This record gives sequence, C-alpha cells and structure tokens, in this order.
Amino acid sequence: MTVIRVDDEILVIDSGLMFPEEDMLGIDLVIPDISYLLENREKIKAIVLTHGHEDHIGALPYVLKQINVPVYGTRLTLGILEGRLKENGVDSSNLHSVMQGDIINVGCFSVGFIRVNHSIPDAVGLSIKTPVGMIVHTGDFKLDYTPIDGKMTDFRRFSDLGNKGVLVMMADSTNSERAGHTPSESTVGASFDKAFHNARGRIIVATFSSNVHRIQQVIDTAVRYKRRVAVLGRSMVNVVNISLELGYITCPEGTLIDIDEINNFRAEQLVIVTTGSQGEPMSALTRMAMSDHRKVTIAPNDTVIISATPIPGNEKLVSKTIDNLLRLGANVVYGRDKGVHVSGHASQEELKLMHNLVRPKFFIPVHGEYHHLVQHAKLAQELGMPKDHIFMGENGTIFEFTRDKGTVAGKVTAGMVMVDGLGVGDVGNIVLRDRRQLSQDGILIVVVTMDKASNTVVAGPDIVSRGFVYVRESEALMDEAKARVEQALDRCEDEGVKEWAAIKSNVRDALGRYLFEKTRRRPMILPIIMEI
Repeated sequence: MTVIRVDDEILVIDSGLMFPEEDMLGIDLVIPDISYLLENREKIKAIVLTHGHEDHIGALPYVLKQINVPVYGTRLTLGILEGRLKENGVDSSNLHSVMQGDIINVGCFSVGFIRVNHSIPDAVGLSIKTPVGMIVHTGDFKLDYTPIDGKMTDFRRFSDLGNKGVLVMMADSTNSERAGHTPSESTVGASFDKAFHNARGRIIVATFSSNVHRIQQVIDTAVRYKRRVAVLGRSMVNVVNISLELGYITCPEGTLIDIDEINNFRAEQLVIVTTGSQGEPMSALTRMAMSDHRKVTIAPNDTVIISATPIPGNEKLVSKTIDNLLRLGANVVYGRDKGVHVSGHASQEELKLMHNLVRPKFFIPVHGEYHHLVQHAKLAQELGMPKDHIFMGENGTIFEFTRDKGTVAGKVTAGMVMVDGLGVGDVGNIVLRDRRQLSQDGILIVVVTMDKASNTVVAGPDIVSRGFVYVRESEALMDEAKARVEQALDRCEDEGVKEWAAIKSNVRDALGRYLFEKTRRRPMILPIIMEI
C-alpha cells in the first residue's frame, strides 16, 4: 500500500496482503497497519488499484470495512475484488470501473491508467499529476512484445510523460537482480504443446488462479489436442468464471466440463487445471499428492505440469508435493528449464528501458525484498541518476518532495496486522511468542486445591503435561516435579504468603528451575489454584 499526500488530500495506491512467514504460527494472512489512514480518513479521496493480485487487493475487504471511499480499477481487477468483498460481507457499491488509457480526477490528483503487461490481464501503471509535479507508478510490470491478448505495454504514454517531465518514479523491483529480459508469456504455449504431445494419459496443470493468460494457453492447447478441460480449486473456479463472464478467457462450446463429469471421459481426453502450484497444504494439488482428494486420484499414467516457480520460502512445500506425485507414479514436469513458467516482472534490461522512457528527476524503488530495492537503486545509478536523487525506504517511511528537492521526512505508524480466523489484529507479538514457546517446549499445568480460610492445600498438586514429555515414560521426573511443587507450597505456608499471585509465582519458579536442570527445556508453566 502506498499513500500519496498533497496538503490535506490523500490518494491510496493498492491495498494488498502477504502470506504469513514461518514463525507466524497459526496466522492466516497479514495486512497493512492502516492507523495513519484511520487518523486521516476524512482526507482520503480514493483508492486506485494497479491489478488484481492478492498482494495488491487482498486487504481491501478489511480496509473498506473501516474506510468508505471510492475504489478505481480495471474491469477484471474489480471483478476479482467484488468476489472477495462478497465473501467478507463488505458493500461493493463504491467500486468504479476504468479502462486502460482513462484519466480521472480525484481531489487535486489527476490519475491516468497506463496499460502494462503482467501475469494477470488488465494490469496498469499510474500517472498521478499533482500540484507539485508528475508521479509515475509502474505497478507490477514486464515488457512483453508478444502478449497473449495482443495488448502491449503502452510505451508511448510512458515516453510522453517522460518528455513532459516526471518528478518521481516508483518502479517494480521484483526481478531487479535478474539480468537480460523476462521471456514472453507466449513462450509457455510452446512448452505446453510439447508436454501435451508427450502425455499419454490425463494432464493436470497447476498454476496461479489469477494467471488468466496461462489458463487461456492451457485451454488453447487442450482444444488442439481434442481434450476437455475441468477446473479445480475454489479460487481457480472463481477467477475462471469471472474471466469467462468478462471475456478475458474464450473457449469453444463444450470444452469446459464440470469436475464431476471427468469420469465420463477417458484419461487421454482430459486436462485438469488446478490450484496448488505453491504446495499450499490445503490446496487441490497437495491433497491429490497426499491421495486425500475427494474427486481426483493420481494414477500412474498422469502428467502433472507445475506451471509456476516457488515463491521464496515455499521451496520445501513444493518439492514435497513433487516427491509425493512421483511416488504415486505420475510424470511431473517442473522447473525453469522446462519452460512451463515465465515471470510477470521486468528483468534488468526492461527496467533500464522504463527508466530511459520516463527519465524521472527522483526515483523510489518499490515492490520486492530490500535487497531487490538496493539492486534497482544501483541500476538507476548506472544509468546516470545521482545517488542523492534515489530514495530507499522501509514500511512507514515518509518521502517529501518539492519541485526541486526530495528528503526522507520521518516515519508514520506502519507494519503488519495479523489475521487469525475472524480476529484481525488481536494476535500480536506476545501471543506469537507464547505460541512459539508452546510449539518448542510444550506446557505444564499444575492444579492445586486450597482452603481459602486456612490457606492450606486440600488436594493436589496434580500435573498435566502437553507437548513436554510423554508422561508414562517419565514418571520419575513427574513425581519429583510434584515434590518440588509441594516444597514450594510448604515454603509459602511457613512464610505466611497468602497472596495467590505470589504463591503461583513461587510454584512457577521452583518448577521451572527443576525442569530446566533436568531437561534443558523451558515449558510454559500454568499454576491453577482452585479454592474451596
């Protein structure tokens, strides 16, 4: 999410989510902290969207519950967003559709939507005219000279903007470490053709549900080889239905069949397009690989094409899925060398061309990990941009620009809000720390019954353990642990300690010390005192 502010008017670009990192135990997704926007909600004029990927629109169901402002995006972007809002019970009456090439006025901003290529149709870069100067935001882009839908990046618009003068450019840095050019999406079609030609049985293609051009290529190849296509996975079904409705996917009558009809056809007549290219535990492909899917069972003659590369951090999950598919006898086509996937982001030569077209005065690399931003900044310097005209930031950084100069002007509250089930932001660092401790060393619950009047122990202590040791094999340890608790309680009685908080603290300390001596582990210890 990027916020542009001129005086008392704010424009927001995108509002995405990220998936949890490994140490975020039990978290479903992560959205931006919008405290700054909530404090300034009456200043927000609109939210404009570059494209329909989750990392650009995924937080909107949460954001629009709190901030009611117009949202502008292209037809497919809004089509996907509308489905997400409906699922979350959020009103979608404030969505406004724009075309690539349109210019809209909101507050003091004049926003132009410039066609770019990406791994989802209808992606745009933005030109944002402000009273101070022109800002260009490339959105996620690549320069594809042979796009599937024939619609190329609008080089002329970028070049015209460059000729008129651009104050600041923000550009996609995801592939800034990759030399050369990103191959065209159409090269994947040739690889599909080869894989389909070699396949004897059923073909299963796993890809991102939002990669509509990729799905179109699967359908085209299936038609060539006289195969029917079934779609599997909730997000895949949603996106295919929206794309068919809006005309972004075309296919001959009768090509698409329902997943329940696959048993009416022979294996060599079928293609199944599915989610799960990232090895996500609950996805259709992963469940097939675990022989756990209700409708599709992997058979020895199946060909599985994984048309994606693992997102950093998902490599283990993907390779586990591939291993399981191979165990079931499937032929698996995967990896960069097979040509069944290309990136949707610009490599170094395309980034250089974008810089040379736009020729901005100041530059902010965006989109990517910090090392991608650093690499993109170096690239801009190599092209002759002065180092002090390039601005690097972390989440929350404020960049301030006048017509002549730019500065880093502090920070606003920003960061991550974690979503766990229906709870938004109720799981913070403390809860995660507890979850980590529970996952590493387990928990012991000590239950003691005490007489409130005489402050004496009536029953117990009983110790219940989960995830610490297997109690039946550690009786001696547990008996000694009980003895340590009794000693601690006796000590409290002798010293006249009557505060229950203090008694619990003594029990926790005594037991914790003993268990660490014996096991070198620090389980969470919860003393519970029941009074009679």
